[in-house]
Amino acid sequence: MTELLNKIGQQAKAASQVLAQLSTTTKNQVLRAMADALLDKTPEILAANQEDLADTTGLADKFIDRLTLTADRLAGIADGVRKVADLPEPIGNVERGWTTESGLQISQKRVSLGVVGIIYEARPNVTVDSAALCFKSGNAVILRGGKEALQTNIKMAAVLRDVLAEFDLPQDAVQLITETSHELAQQFMRLNQYVDVLIPRGSSQLIQTVVQNATVPVIETGAGNCHIYVDETADLQMAEDIIVNAKTQRPSVCNATEKLLVNTAIAPDFLPRIARALADKHVEIRGDQQTCQILGDQAKPAQEADWDTEYNDYIIAIKVVNTLEAAIDHINQHNTKHSEAIITTNYEHSQQFTQQIDAACVYVNASTRFTDGFEFGFGAEIGISTQKLHARGPMGLKELTTTKYVILGQGQIRE
Repeated sequence: MTELLNKIGQQAKAASQVLAQLSTTTKNQVLRAMADALLDKTPEILAANQEDLADTTGLADKFIDRLTLTADRLAGIADGVRKVADLPEPIGNVERGWTTESGLQISQKRVSLGVVGIIYEARPNVTVDSAALCFKSGNAVILRGGKEALQTNIKMAAVLRDVLAEFDLPQDAVQLITETSHELAQQFMRLNQYVDVLIPRGSSQLIQTVVQNATVPVIETGAGNCHIYVDETADLQMAEDIIVNAKTQRPSVCNATEKLLVNTAIAPDFLPRIARALADKHVEIRGDQQTCQILGDQAKPAQEADWDTEYNDYIIAIKVVNTLEAAIDHINQHNTKHSEAIITTNYEHSQQFTQQIDAACVYVNASTRFTDGFEFGFGAEIGISTQKLHARGPMGLKELTTTKYVILGQGQIRE
């Protein structure tokens, strides 16, 4: 296995050196050709996806939803690739420049990371999103997906590699590890000689496994225990619309809202209303003592573990709080630093919430479902970073680059 990984790493490193020199025009042409090829190969990709779906024994519905491709979903993936092509070139930009007292001209330029490794689960869209973003930012990518999506990933990676070959570019700019053993994954996490950064995508268990075992630098993408707080000044119709969207539009994803906090001043009026709206979408409610008192048999008593659980399902936990400060304290204690929202018409409350909540994305009067590279205008995304170093929030092209200093002299030596 070590020999296999070393070969993959060597090939990726060599390919990254070619990608770093490509013109913007060439990169965009290749990306648009990749999008076209994905659409042309839709029947074959969907057939491969059906092979994966043929055995989903033991998989939760949320994982099956992420694994499943349709023609519409594939068209959306291809559209994301086109949007990456339309984005500004991230490489070569001069961030800043100055002249020192010794006459040296220093400029800080944006450059590629080199080789990016992605470890992910049953999310075939990650295969294409990662490849497109890495290619545009001049990085080679090594993909290690879960066994549940293996046939789909193999087919999609082959389509992208065929396009690279058509443009006489190294196919090894996109490589898929087809060996899905945990042993090989552990070795991949330690491939420091060739991999410059590792990005895990998936469950909190997968992410923590990578964070705890990798020696390659990791950009941590987090699970989404996301909250919405309904302030006493909230527009209740707006609150209802946002909560229903954030919880039910696609509950299996990390930016779906899992917890609802409601100010005590409006709880008697608002909780029955939101309970009816959620019941129409078949959402199970788990409530604290006050919530259960108000809703009766419409809610089940919440357990302590509920406040820290990412359901990825038609379940929501509701808590009544006395103040904005209590809501902020609860969120900062239990959240995963992903996406949090307040519904309010009070400007001061909105500012206090955005300033004091510790999360990558903080919303005022909007659904948490917008935490997405596509929605942020980044095209596709490589993940939602919940850490604080280098990248935070939806990761687009810039987050897949670093900088180098270029220093021009005229014979200067240091005294």
